Amino acid sequence: MNDVNQYIEKLYQDAQANGLLETTHFDISDSLKSNIDIIVENAENSKGVMTVALTSLIYKGLNPDQDIRKHQASIPGGYAGRIFDAKYITPFLRSKSFPCMAESGWLTRSLEQKHPYDAEYPGAIKPRTLKCAFLGLLEEIQAENTNIREVSLYFLHRLIILRDSKTIEIAKPKNLSINTIIDVLAKHFKYSYHSRGASRLPVLALYAIYQLLIEELKRFNAKTLLPLENHTSADSQSGRLGDIDITDEDGNSFETVEVKFDVSIGKEIVERAKEKIQPSSVTRYYILSTASIKKGDESAISQIITQIKNTHGCQIVVNGIVPTLKYYLRLVEKPSDFIEKYARLLASDETIKFEHKEAWNNIISKL
Repeated sequence: MNDVNQYIEKLYQDAQANGLLETTHFDISDSLKSNIDIIVENAENSKGVMTVALTSLIYKGLNPDQDIRKHQASIPGGYAGRIFDAKYITPFLRSKSFPCMAESGWLTRSLEQKHPYDAEYPGAIKPRTLKCAFLGLLEEIQAENTNIREVSLYFLHRLIILRDSKTIEIAKPKNLSINTIIDVLAKHFKYSYHSRGASRLPVLALYAIYQLLIEELKRFNAKTLLPLENHTSADSQSGRLGDIDITDEDGNSFETVEVKFDVSIGKEIVERAKEKIQPSSVTRYYILSTASIKKGDESAISQIITQIKNTHGCQIVVNGIVPTLKYYLRLVEKPSDFIEKYARLLASDETIKFEHKEAWNNIISKL
């Protein structure tokens, strides 16, 4: 049982990791893609077909010699598809918030008939396009030398896109203490994710706190907090100094925050910051990370900070993200407003996936 679950989980993790890739990156035929697209597009209204299709793919991956069209053990040369589904596939679908049946995809008259899933299958699968896609998918897999892993990855890829396109209500707890807010943020940053995008979370948290600081601190009077850039935009291409930028009343750089995720801050990072600072008018440049300062680089970093302060006037601040957030939360009038802003950013940022939002809700539910 563990081997089957591990196989399915590995496929899911790989599909998650490639969730942003274009569909052309999958090495399968256009007809297979088209049939899978139709099945997934109908998944909400035809959960049984989607479940049986995925069960067939997973079983084929584990048992290459099995004709997956023969979905019942009572069919000569067949296998017990319903039992395999109820034991592995439906629990998996439920655990990932994918569309699923209560117990098994076979619990519908249109799919449980004792007849192979071939062109003569009599089940009344509707609409007709869905029936053709379902039977065509299984037929091509059996008839062609198909890479079943790639087909399974594409299927899961489409399910992930379907799931992540749904709106999920982000938890917005009220009246949390600063220590509790910091605790849930640290857990959210370090949660075990399979998809890309976790490195965006600290950026959103810092941006949320700056949305409050810009309104409340005298230092930021007449200053402008620039919109967040796309997560994949390089600073050199966008013209920005860092991940978060504030300009003065004349549109010149005033304060910048560069965010590192699980990257220790070493002298090379500070040197690169120095190069970006030199031609600018920025007065403070924060380099913040979820990791610590690289051991052995403390003295060199201190020298660079002193040098840029003396020659340019900019104050470079190297610190941890969590300590910085804790300090800033003490400066704002209502820390609960931070939660509201962070939740809004989680809901709207295109980099953030369903599992990042779900993780936040899970963490909040355990308070």
